[in-house]
Amino acid sequence: MTILVTGATGNVGRRVVGQLLEAGESVRALTRRPEGAGLPAAARIVTGDLAQPATLPDALAGVEKMFLFPVPETAREVVDLAVKAGVRRVVLLSSATVTAGWDTEYHLPVERAVEASGLEWTHVRPGEFAVNSLHMWGPSIRSRRTVVEPYPSRLSTPIHEWDIADAAAAALLEDRHANTAYTLAGPQKLSQREQVAAIAEALGEEIRLDQVSVAEARAFYHRQGGWAAANADFLLGYEDYSGVESVPEDDESAAWEGAEPPEAPGTVTADAVTGRPARPYTEWARDHAADFR
Repeated sequence: MTILVTGATGNVGRRVVGQLLEAGESVRALTRRPEGAGLPAAARIVTGDLAQPATLPDALAGVEKMFLFPVPETAREVVDLAVKAGVRRVVLLSSATVTAGWDTEYHLPVERAVEASGLEWTHVRPGEFAVNSLHMWGPSIRSRRTVVEPYPSRLSTPIHEWDIADAAAAALLEDRHANTAYTLAGPQKLSQREQVAAIAEALGEEIRLDQVSVAEARAFYHRQGGWAAANADFLLGYEDYSGVESVPEDDESAAWEGAEPPEAPGTVTADAVTGRPARPYTEWARDHAADFR
């Protein structure tokens, strides 16, 4: 049996490749840049781009199962190619925002394309990725051991990307997950301050948390650039999930103090899929300590 992993060099896809190889499966890893993939030698690396379906037929030939990264613009064409190639199961990396009803334009159309195909399917719908902490805070922690945050008491349940990948690998390998959607969260409710403390403990160094206004935080992350600049407006309340502009609440105590993190209906931790304890944020911080140095 050959399993195709798309998005194979991403935070989740890379781990899916490794888990499938450990299980003794034949893995084909799709990437747009094979020369820099850095994947295990046992994986067969193939060149292709989900945004350009014409590049995919060779990669799909002989594949029975597929881990699918979401690209809504070409989802139906990609799924049609999978059907023609004889794929029988698709495990989709989706989002908890579908369960919550916020996402109607990105992950939801891909889910619908997969379900309409008649193939076996599993949707893995994670909530907040713990690795967002690295993208958002990593530059300032590395440069001056500081985090800029307007809402240090805001609670969330970040999930380790390895738990997401392990759930996807289980869905690819085990028949019991067919035609099921799993909405996943991490096992701990932590404030932003507690998350910073976990990173500091993993580093063995103090990290200062500078509480600023939401407007100051927005300006800071726009200057920082990269992932933080691209996502700051959504994360700080200046736009909703669909990109519609809004005005954030600048009173941290009124907006966030003691508030429970929003949770989509039916949310579970990864152990409900994998049968292994879900990884806490403190473990994620230790796993990424070198990235923050």
